Amino acid sequence: MRFGKTLKNSIYPPWKDKYIDYAKVKSLLREKDIEGDDSDNEVQPWTEQDEEAFVQELINVQLDKVNAFQSETSQKLREQTAACESKLSSLVKKSTDQGEAVTDEAERRKVASDVLQELDNITNEVNELEKYSRINFTGFLKAAKKHDRKRGARYRIRALLQVRLSNRPFNTEDYSPLLNRLSAMYTFARETLNQKAEDAQRLVGEDRLAHDAYVSYKFWVHTDNVLEVKTHILRQLPVLLYNPTTSKELDVSQKDPTITSLYFDNPQFDLYNEKVARAPEAGSLRLRWSGDLKDKPSIFLEKKVVTDNDRSHEVRVQLKEKHVMEFLRGEYGLEKKINRLEGVAHGESEEAEGLKKDVEDLQSFIKTHGLQPMLRANYTRTAFQIPGDNRVRISLDTNLALIREDSLDPVRPCRDPENWHRKDIDDSAMQYPFSSINKGEIVRFPHALLEIKLRPSSRHIEWLNDLMVSHLVKEAPRFSKFAHGVAQLFEDNINTFPFWLSELDQDIRRNPETAFQEEQERLAKRAEEEMVVGSFLGSKASPLQTMVGSPISRMNAGRGMSPARSSVGTGGPPIPGPSSMPGAARVGQAQAERNRQISIAKPGAQPAEEEGATESSYLSNLFPSFSMSRYAQSRRRQSLHLPPGVEAPTVWIKDSGPVRVESKVWLANQRTFIKWQHVSVLLASLSLALYNAAGIDNTVAQALAIVYTCFALFASAWGWYMHERRGRLIRERSGKDLDNLVGPVVVCVGLAAALVMNFGFRYQAALREIGKDQNSGVPPVANVTVDSTTLGLVKQGTY
Repeated sequence: MRFGKTLKNSIYPPWKDKYIDYAKVKSLLREKDIEGDDSDNEVQPWTEQDEEAFVQELINVQLDKVNAFQSETSQKLREQTAACESKLSSLVKKSTDQGEAVTDEAERRKVASDVLQELDNITNEVNELEKYSRINFTGFLKAAKKHDRKRGARYRIRALLQVRLSNRPFNTEDYSPLLNRLSAMYTFARETLNQKAEDAQRLVGEDRLAHDAYVSYKFWVHTDNVLEVKTHILRQLPVLLYNPTTSKELDVSQKDPTITSLYFDNPQFDLYNEKVARAPEAGSLRLRWSGDLKDKPSIFLEKKVVTDNDRSHEVRVQLKEKHVMEFLRGEYGLEKKINRLEGVAHGESEEAEGLKKDVEDLQSFIKTHGLQPMLRANYTRTAFQIPGDNRVRISLDTNLALIREDSLDPVRPCRDPENWHRKDIDDSAMQYPFSSINKGEIVRFPHALLEIKLRPSSRHIEWLNDLMVSHLVKEAPRFSKFAHGVAQLFEDNINTFPFWLSELDQDIRRNPETAFQEEQERLAKRAEEEMVVGSFLGSKASPLQTMVGSPISRMNAGRGMSPARSSVGTGGPPIPGPSSMPGAARVGQAQAERNRQISIAKPGAQPAEEEGATESSYLSNLFPSFSMSRYAQSRRRQSLHLPPGVEAPTVWIKDSGPVRVESKVWLANQRTFIKWQHVSVLLASLSLALYNAAGIDNTVAQALAIVYTCFALFASAWGWYMHERRGRLIRERSGKDLDNLVGPVVVCVGLAAALVMNFGFRYQAALREIGKDQNSGVPPVANVTVDSTTLGLVKQGTY
């Protein structure tokens, strides 16, 4: 179906004049001139004026019209939602200082009934607005592609259009926060009308999935940041080996495996359209194997269903290469394996029945939708996971290449219709970058893909939270290799594009401070929605709790999840922790939180720990010089009164393990001790030299020599005392400071006093000698040199 017809069928009648005028845009291209219509005697050339008119109409007039209408309508829907909230707020029980609530039951039911009708209208327009944004986004890309293909000999506008699209909110706005508020009001209104309560999260798809469900978070990683992301994860999780060696053999040269996935769809691309349109229970089907197909690896056929809240569950069976085509045709159903399972169980078993159900599900899915291989995704995967523990699974995919695998063109099919895969690729074991593949059959993704999967029962992990909100990654919710490959390689076969295409050519690297500011702005924008949802759902959570809680909770808040929904979606309440933010602020706040002592206490101590975490983070930000050391905190904590039922911990986690001290710590202590002994030896040598040089009558020199000897003994004893004391503190893991100024001050002040006393004694002795000479009447003579001639004259009385 041509896009013009698709656009006409997708128009919402009240907004029919607000869509992109695709017919006018096409008329400006003058396609008939290109096709050589016989009715035209002369074909007018494409001029600069024609190019300017087309660009002006598409990028300025039409784009501004669509963006303005989307912004205006979105604001109007938010105002209508706020009006409904005001009406329902009168039905909420309030305290005396907030006014009185409506108590008359008939009036309450009337207000709830009226609001319920208004909510239906708002919900309908929200859905139509999202469809409006998607179909117009596709129209702009289609028009740009048509121009570049038919009039792009001199100018191409696809890149310019994508830059303008990335700066317009109409194709990037997330309607989840608004839907979340509507969901809360729906629930409250139904409960007021005493209707049968439906699921509280119907609009946002809060399904209770089976035990094999998990929460998925997807990110783009710039190639410059891949190594840093790997090292960040490797500090916490080991690399998962797909073909691990035995315990007696260690192969350190093992490379990351190359994964190949064949995605299925029908010629109408129904699975693709459902995935892009976020249809409920949108599914996908793929064949996946690791390594080269000629090495006969294990092949898995997987069906994956993704819900609106980024949860998913899979159905998977393992096949051999020779049975793949038979299974796809419905001629083979793993009968041998099923019989073997039943034989082991001596009859029917749950495992055999489960396998039968999976086989029927997969084959029915293939037959119902008429699926066939359409797209190949080849990439190198580095997986991180604790062996035997799948609560946290992380995968980093690099060198992603998307290749056509279809046989839609009967004249020149990419794949033999009688086979399930391309022989030219697998038989020759082609590797990335697949240089021999035709240009129009391959697309190479410019970034790496990071996917984090968490079981609902898994707790939040601080280091993982820090990574997910850092500047190293760019969040890409609902990104799909299958959807991206189809959108890039089958543009002529589809009429809907995913929104992330407009961000593909942008530089996703960010400054840490900029990333932090963006996160704070997103949290501030979602604060109102969080508070409203909490008030109607009866939750005591507030935006402040979301901001200081787990980064995953803050990320869910950015997606429009309430605190209650975030807790359900990720398997428990957020752990107390710092506001993990990129940049210096995130590092400082996280470090202040890590400095807290983690104690083994009763379960009732949890609220006190959360309060202490918030207080320490607040003090560290308000007073940078405020000491956050463990010793200082323990001294301040002594003045706190614990709540009832909470006991002070007697055993610290830090003291439970073996003592592990770096060698440089012990060497520093010994080096200080040697310095003190050196000072002691110098002082002792000085005192001994002074005592030996002093005469029998020089009591001052003798006294000072004794004083210096005392200081030498003190320095030696002090050095030994501090060496033993610091060694004990190190062994006990004490948080006390290791420095002590008493010894140096005593030695310095004592030596200075001795020198001043020495000067004073000598000066007093000199004054006493002068006084004696004056009392005897003989003028003091000093430093007079008399030669032998002068002495003779004096004796004769002539001088």
